Amino acid sequence: DVPAWLKSLRLHKYAALFSQMTYEEMMALTECQLEAQNVTKGARHKIVISIQKLKERQNLLKSLERDILEGGNLRVPLQELHQMILTPIKAYSSQNSSTEEHSRDTDSHHPSSLLGSDSQGSECKDSAAAGMPQHHLPGCEGESGGAPLPEGDLPGQFTRVMGK
Repeated sequence: DVPAWLKSLRLHKYAALFSQMTYEEMMALTECQLEAQNVTKGARHKIVISIQKLKERQNLLKSLERDILEGGNLRVPLQELHQMILTPIKAYSSQNSSTEEHSRDTDSHHPSSLLGSDSQGSECKDSAAAGMPQHHLPGCEGESGGAPLPEGDLPGQFTRVMGK
């Protein structure tokens, strides 16, 4: 939910700019690109820092999982997870799954933007849920971390931490 994320950053006036971008384009934004779009200096800096934090979520989740397994306090990890769930998270599907092929076929006809319609959003949720039982449950079985998750599987890592 990019508009809500921008509002939490007090940058909601730039929602229209983000509505024309894909997730990958947003994650690759630079201050120069934002300057070309007439974004103020302070907002540019804040956007770039916020996107950098988005890129660090996978490492943060790994750290939270270790903290939980070591018997640490749950309050801080739960607060971090709460903040993270309010950020834009791209649905993940493995390269070999049939939902990926279906998703690619669908995407080629309907390019997804960050602020897509509700019907596109529910499609993504359905395809992510369809892949979840095959991909995510085995990693939740063991106490010691289970199989490593592929890089970029933020939803899987988030679910694993919640399982712990």
